[in-house]
Amino acid sequence: MNLLPRVVLDTHVVLSALVFRSGVAGAVRLAWQSGQFLPLASTATVEELIRVLAYPKFGLSKDEQEELLADYLPYTQTVQIPLPPPVVPPCRDALDLPFLHLAVSGRAQVLVSGDQDLLSVSAEFQQVSACAILSLEAFCARAEIIAR
Repeated sequence: MNLLPRVVLDTHVVLSALVFRSGVAGAVRLAWQSGQFLPLASTATVEELIRVLAYPKFGLSKDEQEELLADYLPYTQTVQIPLPPPVVPPCRDALDLPFLHLAVSGRAQVLVSGDQDLLSVSAEFQQVSACAILSLEAFCARAEIIAR
């Protein structure tokens, strides 16, 4: 039985951990790799990550993108989102809905994000899902993840 905390990381958090690898985001990367928590993923959240890794501003080759995905995806548990997806509070940015759906469907304890649209629905979301939405820093403090 897997008792690891079930955590949804938004695309920005995953990208920061993979590309920059230092500070708090880098510590989160080491934490998922060492099994301190179980990151959850869905088709929609992985598709967004793949799309964002291909942005020209990052200058990543296809091989580099695949290498970064290989540093994340093997550590995740894939969750199938039902149709229709679970009911979640309204969110200003429709691109954030897959993360809310994943958190509910995957029975996550925490959704980690720096996105103000997600953070602004935190209280309402926690009431309907029992899942907290925390900033990266708050998550690290709660999970006792220390930046090196």
